[in-house]
Amino acid sequence: MDLTRILDRMETFPAALSALLQGLSGEEARWRHDGEAWSIVEVMDHMVDEEELDFGPRLRVVLEDPELEFPPLDPEGVVLARRDEERDLGAALARFAELRAASMTWLRTLAGADWDQAKEHKRLGPIRAGDLLTAWADHDVAHLRQLADRLHRLVVLDSAYDPAYGGGTW
Repeated sequence: MDLTRILDRMETFPAALSALLQGLSGEEARWRHDGEAWSIVEVMDHMVDEEELDFGPRLRVVLEDPELEFPPLDPEGVVLARRDEERDLGAALARFAELRAASMTWLRTLAGADWDQAKEHKRLGPIRAGDLLTAWADHDVAHLRQLADRLHRLVVLDSAYDPAYGGGTW
């Protein structure tokens, strides 16, 4: 595993998100293209939750005490119960950047970690520390793709014309 490359990508990700989402209005950030899919602000609030409550704490369990239980998670339930669609995108971006900076400070101390250290997951079987770190970095990219899709749909919504010429046929 190229730990340096993975951590470098993770460290620059908040800036990429900020650049991608700058200039959106509150209405655009809360818009749902089909009434059900998460809005941009809901995706960002979910990413804040995952940064704070999922990947870091779970990776810490695997590396430090794999006999401990993982903290419980309900990403969809939290987004609905907390009414994330009403929250502020700028605040979510700032909080994500703050949490990611703290995560990076900790992750940069793990150069000698045993990435093969595993914890038995009730549903998924053994999960290695390296699996969690890889999933964490990939989670960024998966949501970047999701956010780009939301922006694509906003372009189509704003225009009466066909985006196919530019490859925007998603």
